[in-house]
Amino acid sequence: MTFGKEKFMKGWGVLALGFFLMLVLFHSGISEGAENYHLKLITCIIPNEAGGDADTLARPLMQMISQKLGKPIMIVNKPGAGSSLGYREILASKADGYTIGTATGSIVTNKIQGIMRNDFQDFTLIGTYATYIPFLIASTKTQHPYTSIEEVISVAKAKPEEISLACGGVGLQWWIATMGMQQASGLRFNIIPQAGGGGFSVTQVAGGHTDLAVVALGAASSQLAAGNVRLLAFFGPTRAGGKYGSIPTLKEVGINFTYQSTQVVLGPPKMPTGIVEKLAKTLEETATSPEYVQNVMDHYATPFHLSPQKTFEFLTEQRVVYTEIMKRAGIVK
Repeated sequence: MTFGKEKFMKGWGVLALGFFLMLVLFHSGISEGAENYHLKLITCIIPNEAGGDADTLARPLMQMISQKLGKPIMIVNKPGAGSSLGYREILASKADGYTIGTATGSIVTNKIQGIMRNDFQDFTLIGTYATYIPFLIASTKTQHPYTSIEEVISVAKAKPEEISLACGGVGLQWWIATMGMQQASGLRFNIIPQAGGGGFSVTQVAGGHTDLAVVALGAASSQLAAGNVRLLAFFGPTRAGGKYGSIPTLKEVGINFTYQSTQVVLGPPKMPTGIVEKLAKTLEETATSPEYVQNVMDHYATPFHLSPQKTFEFLTEQRVVYTEIMKRAGIVK
């Protein structure tokens, strides 16, 4: 009996030791993956056009993250189809941490309108880093160059759809902002969605091809300085402040609507936990650093960092807002 018991205990001990070694090797593999993460080039896919609102914040962010990680990050702009071309490429990438990307609220709206079967829930969320609040701008080159939001409201009431307005592609952030403004005001514009985001809309309004546009200041700043466009109204809950503090909000002229576009970093699904934690920590350090915060403010955006979990919760809330606007616009599928 004694011999049998000792043999049994010895066998159990060997089994337990083997299980322990397996755990050690498993966790060692995870640690090693995160530890060696700096050895290869990272590709960051920006699903928006170069020079647009999203691009002007994402590029310096990735440059600073690159410096912190100690390796280069290659930027690839892949606009088109409501940003879905870029999102699909991120989604299909190998989940090893060497392909990541940025996103705006279109990562929510594309699924709502049937452009993609996937939304933010199907990606690996790494965090948010900033949010944009757009302006309504007017061309100084059209036959009727509008000089105030009050003038726009007056003409739009008298002549529905007379005023042309460029905005982002259907389902993109500035399109939703435009539709929300139109729904809240009861006005009707000749809305002309562009192939991409703010850069395309600025080109249209600065060239006098449309009367108005809804864009963020980052994309419009050079044309504003050149005198080709002027600011009429701000979509924020309060005025922008600084040298643009004289620009009224929509609420101030009786349009009860505000809007913001949040910028997100994400990756393909099922990325290794260790790598996600490393990227999320680096993103947090970068997005909250004085240097990057100043860069965000220089582009008249708002610093806005959230952890991966908080990002998920925030986008879930935004989905409710977007769905209501898009339902009223008749594009929910």
